[in-house]
Amino acid sequence: MEEILKLESEEIEKEKKQVKQGINMTEGSLWKKVLLFALPLACTGVLQQLFNAADVAVVGQFTGELGAHCMAAVGACASLISLLVNLFIGISIGSNVVIANAVGANDERRVRKAAIVSIWIALVGGIGLTILGEAIASTVLQWMGVPEEVFDMADLYMQIYLIGMPVILLYNFEAAIFRGIGNPKLPLIALSIAGVINVILNIILVAGFHMNVDGVAIATVVSNLISSIVLFLFLLRNKLISIPALFHHPIQKDLLANILRIGIPSGIQSSVFSIANVVIQSGFNSLGTIVMASSSAAINIEAIEYNIMSSFGHACTTFTGANYGANKIERCKKVLKTCLLEGFGVTFVTAGIIILFGHQLLSLFNSNPEVIDNGYIRLVTLLCSYFFSIQYEVISGYLRGFGISVLPAALTTVGVCVLRIFWILFVFPLHPTYQTILAVFPLSLGSAAILLILALIFTRPANRRLKAMAKKAALA
Repeated sequence: MEEILKLESEEIEKEKKQVKQGINMTEGSLWKKVLLFALPLACTGVLQQLFNAADVAVVGQFTGELGAHCMAAVGACASLISLLVNLFIGISIGSNVVIANAVGANDERRVRKAAIVSIWIALVGGIGLTILGEAIASTVLQWMGVPEEVFDMADLYMQIYLIGMPVILLYNFEAAIFRGIGNPKLPLIALSIAGVINVILNIILVAGFHMNVDGVAIATVVSNLISSIVLFLFLLRNKLISIPALFHHPIQKDLLANILRIGIPSGIQSSVFSIANVVIQSGFNSLGTIVMASSSAAINIEAIEYNIMSSFGHACTTFTGANYGANKIERCKKVLKTCLLEGFGVTFVTAGIIILFGHQLLSLFNSNPEVIDNGYIRLVTLLCSYFFSIQYEVISGYLRGFGISVLPAALTTVGVCVLRIFWILFVFPLHPTYQTILAVFPLSLGSAAILLILALIFTRPANRRLKAMAKKAALA
């Protein structure tokens, strides 16, 4: 009997080491550990965006006279793709928080059960999105006012891209699992492998086989399949999941409920954000192919900076969630301050570099001087507005780490999405220019930052948790 208990104890210790092989988020220096977490996460986002940008660059450079049209077609799909995908990427934040809470509480079994639930959400949701997307894509592209000369290419790109929805979501949920245990490096490795294959396939299919948007769409689906498989193998290797448990272990309703409670508001926020961007894209579409191509090129560069900046929001969510699970509430406050300060510093430096070399970066997508000039105007406008974005991203992440998800989602929806939709529907028609559309970005991001700062002041989740713990201790 003693030997059996000893073996069970050794197995439990072995499991703990496997789960905790990531960053220890509840002890030690936050300055170093937040950077160690955020930088690989930022690199993952940047790398992902660079591979997406490769799609636009390849069709822009290797399709001859069709270059601007192909870029416009791919760019016209970006907002619609985000609309379809972001609901579930937002739900993956719920997985991140639940797993981080379990890690902070040293509950290894809960980590594994939450990972299994996350995998099933990704697969079922991805299949559902493929079916829904294939049914509505053409209609939505028509509603967005995609010009007739690029509509068929945009529609073809969407139909092929949508086939890959299950593996796209699977990768994002797998990455959320690893973020939850404090290990953002493995998603970066998986993405790096798949991304190189993506670029190679882009060149082979477009330059070699003379395909256009269909070539880059096929390459994207294949690369996402590879990244999800690689990360799945990492999950198996680290024993965060197992094949028998995946198919025979019952999904715990409380875990599913917690993931959805935190994740759905985040997902709805992202989806409404995408709806607003679809409306904005319709405004760009009304200004012609050159503006569409300019916007398409600039979006890919902006997204690089956004991924760098938002990595500190994700870091704040994960570190706050882990320390909340460990009842280290004062450390949660330090997490917020650290993520804000480091986020400001990194965002300022990287945005400055991008602005400095903006014209050269835009020329990688298209050599048309008009496309480059218009793209640079958008680039400067957005990057300067990210001073506001870093504030609401980190504060939102902090609140979600405490399990408060509805409030930041609602405030961001009002501050960003509602304002943008109102602007395009009522202000833009009065002055239908490129500059009028761009003006809504700093206005909306600034509004969201103010609302989130006010929410933090009024909710004070750390202080409330400390009072609750003190009251509980007094009663005991």
